Amino acid sequence: MNDPAPSRLDQLRFLERVQERDLERTRQWIAAEEQRQAERERGQQRKPPAPDWTIEQGLNGGHPVYVHAGDCHMAGKRSRGVTREQAMQALAEGVDACTHCRPDTELGIEG
Repeated sequence: MNDPAPSRLDQLRFLERVQERDLERTRQWIAAEEQRQAERERGQQRKPPAPDWTIEQGLNGGHPVYVHAGDCHMAGKRSRGVTREQAMQALAEGVDACTHCRPDTELGIEG
């Protein structure tokens, strides 16, 4: 038996239901992205400030190899934040100054 074709009104109501589901899904995506963005912002606010100075250790926690300014892009993963006094002491003890950020110049120690 042949069913009569849906009326134009039935088709429009079906389209409306589909669009409502799509709109709800889009709103869920927006809410999830807003939550991720808020979490990123909270993480940035809680992140401690970069140290003013770092000392880069040799392999396997060996002796210090470089003194860097805290924001130096050349500081390796084995770097740790230190105070101004510790950076100055390391330089005085012969630890090399990074040739990119020149912490010795910034600290007023000319080699």
